[in-house]
Amino acid sequence: MLPLNQRTLVLVKPDGVRRGLSASILARLETAGLKLVALKMVRPSPDFAEAHYPNTPEWIRGMGEKTLKTYRDYGVDPVAELGTDDPLRIGELVKGWNIAYLSSGPVVAAVLEGPHAIEVVRKLCGHTIPLYADPGTIRGTYSSESPILANAEKRSLRNLIHASSTPEEAEHEISHWFPEGGLVSYQRADLL
Repeated sequence: MLPLNQRTLVLVKPDGVRRGLSASILARLETAGLKLVALKMVRPSPDFAEAHYPNTPEWIRGMGEKTLKTYRDYGVDPVAELGTDDPLRIGELVKGWNIAYLSSGPVVAAVLEGPHAIEVVRKLCGHTIPLYADPGTIRGTYSSESPILANAEKRSLRNLIHASSTPEEAEHEISHWFPEGGLVSYQRADLL
């Protein structure tokens, strides 16, 4: 594989599957020139969902800090809402919500390949908080979910789709979701 030809994992999360958006989301990615090389639908267990995430103290703290920033931006008191303003404790709460969300229903897992696939997919997905996603992106088109509402309801933000953010993350996630391998190699007709 050429250095700029990358593979990335995409998950259509349970809310996207339940809304019947899987085919539309995958079509958007393929239409952009990415090649679908693996695809399956699974119902992940909570343990499997937990192993998808990095689960490092830095990652957990980062989720807590993002939540605290959102609370500051909207003038919400995290202690009143969550009982703490400690980013690590808040990150643990969010991690639990993410695991419950990812394991709450079927997930479509796909591996896409192409030049700069990781960056291209993330641009097409839009901001992870749908409220901030640009119009025309997947999240900007199909979701307007609010982080404040999600936190008030003590649940994960329903943002339809996951996309690997780095080559290292993509490698871990692809081997996690496709441990059997089975990625297919072929030439797209439009690239012949």
